[in-house]
Amino acid sequence: MNPIRLIKGKIRARRARMERSALRTSTASVSRDIPLKEWADSLADPTGFYLRAVEYFDRSLPEEFRVHRNYFTQNGRGFGEDAFHTMWFLLFREFRPKSFLEIGVFRGQSLSLAGMCARHFQLDCLVQGVSPFTFAGDSVSKYSRHVDYLADTLGNFSHFQLAPPSLLKAYSTDPEARNLIASRDWDLIYIDGNHDYAVARKDWELCSKHVRPQGLIVLDDSGLDTAFHPPSFTTAGHPGPSQLAKEINRNEFAEILQVGHNRVFQKVGT
Repeated sequence: MNPIRLIKGKIRARRARMERSALRTSTASVSRDIPLKEWADSLADPTGFYLRAVEYFDRSLPEEFRVHRNYFTQNGRGFGEDAFHTMWFLLFREFRPKSFLEIGVFRGQSLSLAGMCARHFQLDCLVQGVSPFTFAGDSVSKYSRHVDYLADTLGNFSHFQLAPPSLLKAYSTDPEARNLIASRDWDLIYIDGNHDYAVARKDWELCSKHVRPQGLIVLDDSGLDTAFHPPSFTTAGHPGPSQLAKEINRNEFAEILQVGHNRVFQKVGT
């Protein structure tokens, strides 16, 4: 690696840690809820709402969820952000899904978080993942060749004493994956697989047909063309999903929440 690039990367990482630490110590000690009626604030002021979600993580989220996040930040087990734990907690609290599908599992952080939310809110919820469980990446993502991603995901579920999820080892564009996605109407879908536009577009086209009316699709890394100004410890996303988000028909899907570069769309209809 270019030594100058390496040094700059270390400087950015240090600045990000310092900014996140400063937020942790400066936020008010009084817990503030984030009720559904205030989610529209995230669309008007996505930066302010993101910081509010970070504060909620620090001050209000049940401890077991902070423990979960801390576990996945260690040893490269996961990506994501503290604010996203807040997002998933709120989504499960308000919508109480009976089925959850994630496209692109990596090592199981979001999938196990869904299982933990279902357990916390005492929901009978199918937790389904679709992923190649290999080091295959895309134009913006590279992964280690030295991880057994399937075994690791199952081990991480076991670590938190969660029931094993339903997993399909396949690319989302493979026939068996497409058949699985089309096999039911889902309550909640997380599109977090290949971030190249062409693949993300195919994922959206299929999932949007098979999420139930009033159901939700969360699109990862899709905030580049929004008013979100990311702090140094996060990003606004990637071009592929962000372009896709611009093309979503708002007469069919209403955007109801933005937490950083994660955007939540609800299918219109009854």
